[in-house]
Amino acid sequence: MQITETKSDGLSREFRVALPASEIEEKISHRLKEIARTAQLPGFRPGKVPVSILRKRYGHSVMGEILERAVNDSSQQALSEKGIRPAMQPEIEIDTFKDGADLEYTIAVETLPEIEPVDFSTIKLERWVTETDNKAVHEALKNLADANKSSLPVTSNRKSKSGDIVVIDFIGRVDGEEFPGGKADGYQLELGSGSFIPGLEDRLVGVKAGDHVEAHVKFPDEYGAEDLAGKDAVFDVDVKELREAIPAAIDDELAKKVGMEDLGKLKEAIAEEQAREFNSLARMSLKRTLLDRLSERHDFEVPEKLVTREFESIWAQYEERKKAGEETDDGLSKDEQKEEFREIAERRVRLGLLLAEIGQRNNIQVDQDEINTAITKEARHPPGQEQAVVYGAAQVKP
Repeated sequence: MQITETKSDGLSREFRVALPASEIEEKISHRLKEIARTAQLPGFRPGKVPVSILRKRYGHSVMGEILERAVNDSSQQALSEKGIRPAMQPEIEIDTFKDGADLEYTIAVETLPEIEPVDFSTIKLERWVTETDNKAVHEALKNLADANKSSLPVTSNRKSKSGDIVVIDFIGRVDGEEFPGGKADGYQLELGSGSFIPGLEDRLVGVKAGDHVEAHVKFPDEYGAEDLAGKDAVFDVDVKELREAIPAAIDDELAKKVGMEDLGKLKEAIAEEQAREFNSLARMSLKRTLLDRLSERHDFEVPEKLVTREFESIWAQYEERKKAGEETDDGLSKDEQKEEFREIAERRVRLGLLLAEIGQRNNIQVDQDEINTAITKEARHPPGQEQAVVYGAAQVKP
């Protein structure tokens, strides 16, 4: 096998590889002899078919098999001999090959860069620590009591105010026609909760039981039902009853309602959860700062194809989120956005290569138990999506 380097430009390399025809023929003959041991053809006993006949019958398919294997084996050998560490799968193009002639092909490959990590003792980081915040615990208890509140009928002759619960019958119409889901009887609406179409709750502040209200409102442009989004509507509302919201008392009974032994245990649980959330945020902040420091202290060339692949992934995700209304262009042109995302892609690739190099130099191994723990931890972050996270992780091949 003859290997000739034809290009060396930064991380890009190209090699021309020539395999002698005699080597190809030797491999073909060996493969045909293997086939002959079990081949069965009419007129011949099993395993007694002449190689010459098998060559005529199977020569073309065997040639394809041998060429593929020869190119794969020789290309790996060529890269190993040249000390090349490919960043991605090399591109191989057959240049010349004829039956009985030498096989010549070209390998185009991007190499991994030489990376020299900095002395990590020179990197200074600050890690936040948490302390129990009694005010935050009390606020959480207050919110919990509010979520478990009850209500009592208003016995005085007063008008409704924000925070009250009005029991209503209503019918909603668009262009004079009632629309699906626009009617209900005995609906309990908390004024000021923002749970109804904007404007309707405001119209029901200052009413009494027995009042009839004709409320003119407009559905938000981003309303979930496309046939109603942005349209004007009229709601005929009959106020049946006025009730006053009564927050639950912050006591042992409230704790038992939410599955805790008593109020003391509930406070401990809230404090522990707040500490976990704070520690998680602190860890994320520490990680981001560390990555920023590493990015600032390392500047080496990165394989262009790896950057392109990462950029395409980022851009595809952005397009999907934008289509779903979860992203905006922030006033940037498409070219400006792409330039910004490409910088992000290059940073990610550089940091990924750096961390891989650090892991290899320090022989850092991650076992399956650690992977499972990380997956379980990640699954807790999007409530209701735990199975999707675990299933998605299971599809990743090592």
